[in-house]
Amino acid sequence: MSKPKDKDEEILQVLKEIKALLEPKPAPLAPPPKKGLWNEFLDFISKYKVMGMAVAFILGLYLGTLVQALVNDLIMPIITLALPGVEWEAFVLGPFRIGHFVGALITFLLVAFVVFLIVKVTKKWGIE
Repeated sequence: MSKPKDKDEEILQVLKEIKALLEPKPAPLAPPPKKGLWNEFLDFISKYKVMGMAVAFILGLYLGTLVQALVNDLIMPIITLALPGVEWEAFVLGPFRIGHFVGALITFLLVAFVVFLIVKVTKKWGIE
């Protein structure tokens, strides 16, 4: 009668082994980063997404230039047509260059609106 007991023990042993296989194992630790200036620099680039920031900065710079051209070459001439004989850029009030400020304000508002639209679209698409 010892044979059924051996089989029961064998089945229990197999079940224990299966249970041990199914238990989640801790993830292996990442190797420590290599020392050195170059490796630290590469870690900095990847961690802070410097390339993405550089691309965004460059595109933002040229977007600002494009919007400034839109304001100076298209919008302000329309204002000049509405106010004939008034050079908007030369409009001054005492020592203040009001016309230049209005042009810069319109440029800022247009750039801010374009950035707002870009952020809104990227959030809608799930891009962060």
